[in-house]
Amino acid sequence: MAGGGEEAATARNKKVVLRRHVTGFPTEEDMEIVDDTAALHVPAVSTAAVLVKNLYLSCDPWMRGRMSKHDDGDVVPAPDFVVGEALANFMVGKVIDSTHPEFKVGDHVWGMSGWEEYTLITQPESLIKIKNTQLPLSYYTGVLGMPGLTAYAGFMEVGRPKRGDSVFVSAASGAVGQIVGQLAKIAGCYVVGSAGSDEKVHLLKTKFGFDDAFNYKSETDLSAALKRCLPDGIDIYFDNVGGATLDAALLHMRKGGRVVACGMISQYNLEQPDGVRNLMTIIPKAVRVEGFNVGGYVHMYSRFEEEMVEYIKEGKVVIMEDAVEGIESAPAALIGLFSGRNVGKQLVVVARE
Repeated sequence: MAGGGEEAATARNKKVVLRRHVTGFPTEEDMEIVDDTAALHVPAVSTAAVLVKNLYLSCDPWMRGRMSKHDDGDVVPAPDFVVGEALANFMVGKVIDSTHPEFKVGDHVWGMSGWEEYTLITQPESLIKIKNTQLPLSYYTGVLGMPGLTAYAGFMEVGRPKRGDSVFVSAASGAVGQIVGQLAKIAGCYVVGSAGSDEKVHLLKTKFGFDDAFNYKSETDLSAALKRCLPDGIDIYFDNVGGATLDAALLHMRKGGRVVACGMISQYNLEQPDGVRNLMTIIPKAVRVEGFNVGGYVHMYSRFEEEMVEYIKEGKVVIMEDAVEGIESAPAALIGLFSGRNVGKQLVVVARE
């Protein structure tokens, strides 16, 4: 164990803080970069803790919900961010100092952290030590981190695929969608994806192995696009967007179909969310619509990691990342998620080591 004294060194600690709570579409001006300092040791008075140098920060749409101010009693997946304090999300980092017996200086870890250069983790039991350091560490912000586990648990446990199933994935080129599509192919399914540009559609079909794909922005009738790509209907719809796409997909679900409600990015910035008009179709077709939160599947992580590492090594799962350099780039990267600016898993490179 380490742990420093009063004269231990300090370092600059740039952080991204919330300037104001957000209503509607977020902007870069809702955040600001603040210069601070961090002691490069765990305080001697602290209980077991770990000081981490953040190397990679994950950008994910779910952060948007925490940027708003919610009323007491609102159902939210995580507490609101505090104005004037650093945003938080998953990171990959290197242990700089530790008073916890499970973590040593030099270990690489991933888990929840502040959007800053250094974070003192006071609940280190939440961190996961990275074993497969022969793979790019950035993978633990995506395919081997929270988005990958989300894709795996949502598709395998909630979707329950069977060989020959017809699968539709929305936001299919994103961090979760690209993994879902590839898992579906491994499971022997026919897979169609939607994305927001012709470039992304091309990637789905040529890099990620989707059987078909369409650009939802250039389609005048989403229901017709689904009928064209999936004429026999949908067994599993992995929903990342909600809204009009969900409504259209409900019309094409097959008997006993499963809708995996993972995310609804089309709704996150609306003050009045869109309604769903075609819900009645789930009754005669006995369609199951199930929401899930990846937090309920953390117990599966070891199994998931072992399986996914093998898929990566065998070339069955390929990864595309969209990395920006420097913590100063984090606000723009986060905002870009909501216009589809990113191609692949969006992450921020804070430091290489």
